[in-house]
Amino acid sequence: MTIPTEPIGSIPRPGYLVEALGEHAAGRLDADGLGELREKALVDTVKRLEETGSPVITDGEQGKPSFATYPLAGLTSLAPDGVVIPFADGHTRQLPRLTAGPFRYQTYADSYLREAKKHATKPVKQAVIAASAISLVYPGEGLAGYDKEQFIADLVNEAEADIRSSLEAGADSVQIDFTEGRLSLKLDPSGGLLQSFVDLNNAVLDRFSAEERKKIGVHTCPGGDQDSVHSLDVDYAGLLPTLFQLKVGNVYVQLASESDPERALRVIAEHAGPEQRVFVGVTDPIDPRVETAEEVRDRVLRAARFIPPDRLGTCDDCGFSPFADDTSTSREIAFAKIAARVEGTRLAAESLG
Repeated sequence: MTIPTEPIGSIPRPGYLVEALGEHAAGRLDADGLGELREKALVDTVKRLEETGSPVITDGEQGKPSFATYPLAGLTSLAPDGVVIPFADGHTRQLPRLTAGPFRYQTYADSYLREAKKHATKPVKQAVIAASAISLVYPGEGLAGYDKEQFIADLVNEAEADIRSSLEAGADSVQIDFTEGRLSLKLDPSGGLLQSFVDLNNAVLDRFSAEERKKIGVHTCPGGDQDSVHSLDVDYAGLLPTLFQLKVGNVYVQLASESDPERALRVIAEHAGPEQRVFVGVTDPIDPRVETAEEVRDRVLRAARFIPPDRLGTCDDCGFSPFADDTSTSREIAFAKIAARVEGTRLAAESLG
């Protein structure tokens, strides 16, 4: 049998690209110069991902400022003082705040997909940000002349266009990044905020046919930035039952860094839909130690005790560098972990017959 295995998204950017992003932000490098270095990094990333043997690849998010904010790059109606996301090590990330409507994405994810497909010989999946994450840019006090109801209507339209354009551009699949799902339970332990996020994302997914949703997935993790997380202390048992309400064909679940993965697997087994494939995380991007193929194999075989092998897949727990300036993990370690995931998944499939 064959067990599908996929990357989640980001690969650490080469040092020359990280430096170029800083130079561009400071006005010392023009857009053309930055574009040349982004393409150089993209070509190298696609080549090295294919060399790992991964049957499906991504663009490594080499062109994105971050996994969350790419639709907003260039939008002028933003202020920098939006929602703050605290990480366990004390550092924070901050979203922008919308200052006026109407709301429109400035960049759609298919632009990254189309560039990757120029250089790829293997299928390319595309990650997009969840509508629920983008909803956090709307200020709590509201906006004069642009109420939240109209913002949400515009947001659902834009999020649909983001996914649909990637499907139409030939994405092997589209993965919705939903890291705010687990975080929401830290902000609101009652689960009300989480349910509102799931309802919003389902409003987007309702725009797609059942056949299209087979190629759409959702990814959950406790965040990953500068070797730290924002919600690993939140019990998965509070998240997973609601997460599996999402109308997607694939669910990508961080698991390698869980302290009690079997407990999470029991919850998954109880709540996953019969038509949903579950991709379990078998490599931890935050841990600098590269897993062996045998460790990966054993993690897959453990998951297969709870999830039917014909509905099982593997992935990395998270992207290796969701924010462009995160250099806490090297490219070499990222590619080595991916190669271990691919080989370990193959070994597990062989063991399962």
